[in-house]
Amino acid sequence: MNSREAKLDAFGRLLDIMDTLREECPWDRKQTLETLRHLTIEETYELADAIEAKDLREIKNELGDLMLHMVFYSKIGSEKRAFDIADVLNTVCEKLIHRHPHIYGDVEANTEEEVKANWEAIKLKEKGTTSVLQGVPKGLPSLVKAIRIGDKARGAGFDWDKPQDVWGKIKEELSEFEESQLSQNQNDIEGEFGDLLFSLVNFARLSEIDPELALERTNKKFIFRFSYMEEKARASGKSLSDMQLVEMEKLWEEAKGISKD
Repeated sequence: MNSREAKLDAFGRLLDIMDTLREECPWDRKQTLETLRHLTIEETYELADAIEAKDLREIKNELGDLMLHMVFYSKIGSEKRAFDIADVLNTVCEKLIHRHPHIYGDVEANTEEEVKANWEAIKLKEKGTTSVLQGVPKGLPSLVKAIRIGDKARGAGFDWDKPQDVWGKIKEELSEFEESQLSQNQNDIEGEFGDLLFSLVNFARLSEIDPELALERTNKKFIFRFSYMEEKARASGKSLSDMQLVEMEKLWEEAKGISKD
């Protein structure tokens, strides 16, 4: 059996297992498109964690879990006589061919930007929408949504040329945020803070920085250092709440010396 046949055999095995589980397992039989939704989101975040950790073994495992979910949704779709796994795969194949006319047609696109522009233009025609931003899912986390909004706008030609061009906007938004503090109007303050965050996300996007990943690394760094402080405080018979700020700052610097990441 060659490699291609082995892959098809493995996929067929998964389909057979899903058929069996759907018939014989009480839990699997009970699931619906709606009950699987939050589990799929959770699995997606677990895959993201594995990628961030560069754990190839775990990436493989999490990809398997997501593949299972895709087969599960397709099985439910077939039970509703709406679609099956073949329909799902054929649809995405046709979509890829249609959205890559520079590969499967006679359109020229020699750069990544030209490919993205073609992709967005084709999507607009397919979906019958009037704005590229309608393709941004409403349920995305706000930080991720900001990245996608910037990407979509860039595909339409509305963007800065390079990261350094965003600095002026960041400084402008920072100044407006500082001024908003004087108003003591919480709505204005939150609005200006949002503008500042959005400009920082644009800088990250143009710098090929994943702001979600960058923030998560900082979260983990803070957790490590704060936990170190708590451990050292306990070892001295205290809690952090018993310490003066100067004592905590000393422990914080110790923790920084241990972990530079």
